[in-house]
Order: sequence, then C-alpha cells, then structure tokens
Amino acid sequence: MNGPQSPQVAILLAVYNGSAYLSEQLQSIAAQDHRNWLVMASDDGSDDGSPQILAEFSQRYPARCLSGPRKGPAANFLSLIRRAPEVAGAGHWLAFSDQDDVWLPDKLSRGIAALADYDDAHPALYCSRTWITDTALGNRRLSAARPRPPSFRNALVQNVASGNTILLNPAAARLVEEAAQKVERVVVHDWWVYQLVTGAGGSVVHDDAPSLLYRQHDVNQIGSNDTRLARLRRIRQLLQGHFRDWNEVNIAALSRLEPYLTPQNREILAEFAAMRRGPLPARLARLRRLDLYRQSRISTFALWLSLVLNRI
Repeated sequence: MNGPQSPQVAILLAVYNGSAYLSEQLQSIAAQDHRNWLVMASDDGSDDGSPQILAEFSQRYPARCLSGPRKGPAANFLSLIRRAPEVAGAGHWLAFSDQDDVWLPDKLSRGIAALADYDDAHPALYCSRTWITDTALGNRRLSAARPRPPSFRNALVQNVASGNTILLNPAAARLVEEAAQKVERVVVHDWWVYQLVTGAGGSVVHDDAPSLLYRQHDVNQIGSNDTRLARLRRIRQLLQGHFRDWNEVNIAALSRLEPYLTPQNREILAEFAAMRRGPLPARLARLRRLDLYRQSRISTFALWLSLVLNRI
C-alpha cells in the first residue's frame, strides 16, 4: 500500500475545540500502514489550541489547514467535500475523520482492500463497526452489529455508515463531491453520503471488524447507540418528531440530486415523500409496498409506529 502508485486518500477532518484529543487522532493517522494520504482539516472557529495542533502537524505531515463555515459539523464536512477536488486533485479516495477517535493502523489499507474488486466507474463505500470506549480508551465494547444488508430502502430511514469509518473509492468520491455542490443542507454528512451512494446504485461494504476506537465523552455530536438505553433514546427521538424534521431535510437534499439516482430509487424516493402525507390507510399501504427497514425488529416497529402517529 506504499509508494507513488498506491491510492491517494484525502482525509476530511472537521475540527472544533478538539484540542483534548486531536493530537492523538492525528498521530493515529500518521501511523497508518497505508502511507499515501493527505489530511484536509477544516477548523470551525476553535478558541482552544486546535489551530496550533493542526499547524504543527502540517509542518511534519501532508496536511492542509482550512477555515470552516462556522455553521456546525454537518456544514463543515460539506464544505470539506466541496473543496476536496481542488485540494487533493483527481482520482483520490475519500475518508472522513472525527477529531477525537483513534484509528487502528490498518484502517485505510483494510478499506482499500475491501473495495479493490469494484470497477473504477462504480461507486463503492466501505464502513465498519467500531470499538466504543471511554475517554481514556478503556472499557472497549463493539458497536452494534448490522445484520441486514445496506441499501437505499434502509438508508432512507436509518444510517448504518458511521462517518468516522467511511472510505469512498474514486467513483464514489466524485459522486459525492459533485453532489455536494448542489445541496445546501444535510442532517449529518455520513447519512447523506449513505443515501446518495446507495441511491445512485453504488455498493456498500460493511466490515464486521472494528477499524477505530470511538471515544465517548460529554460533547460527542451523535454518540453511540449500542446499549439498550441509547437505542431507546433514538427511538424516542423518532417518535417525538425529530425523525420527521430530519426526513424533510433528507428529502429536500435528495430531490435536488434526482439525476444521480437510479430510476427505481427515484420512484422509491417519490413514494417515500408521498407516504408522509394523506390518510393513515394510504400511508400504511405505501410503507408496506416500499419495504423500508431498519436494522432491528424493535426499531422497525418504531418506524411503523411513527407513521401511525404521523411522526415520519
């Protein structure tokens, strides 16, 4: 995986007041056994030591330090995606990095190997489970399994591609970078990427082996959902109406990108949007016809319940 002929990976790192753990994450990137990478770090207005940490790292390793739009993490990642072609050049792979994780040394090389058999013109996405840890990287436990296959029918109602594990082959990177120029807002970048790649007919490889240490602390943007309590919190969010708000944003973004979607997935998107309106019997009939699913039975049941309660 070393040398000038190995794939170049542009690593998009969104940063905001991350000085507590940022150095450790950057060092885990520097320790990758795949050596051909470029860090694109976008600082979103930190008032701690993050800019200095990034500047020092860029003096020793391939890295570009950029300024973020100061509109939150989703907008910061979108801005990085839009700027990636100019900074990284043509033909690169794309990875996303959080500021507080620790990557295992083979994270990039394992992802590249997993996508190696896909044609250069076929979009493909690699993602994996993680080791969920405490702030000191102890008490490791595996993130939730994903027993059901990744697909657009799953992506519309659930994200299984954790952004900190995602790696995109050049075709998927081009797709995402072009599409990012056409959307103004997404809920979270990784869910949008999962929806877009599957919607465009691309492939998703979910690795059951973890590729990084996912540090849990008080200011995590999303947090894990591997415990029963965490899953119940997510389901409560779904039933309280947050899911409906997220769907509004997702549908608006995907509707702008219909030319990228396959004909079948354009129909699924239209049915999904229509399913959220009209009398309950019609909504239930559409959901049954669409065969949308989440990864667990209880979560799929909550999806149906949210439709009955008009929270979808």
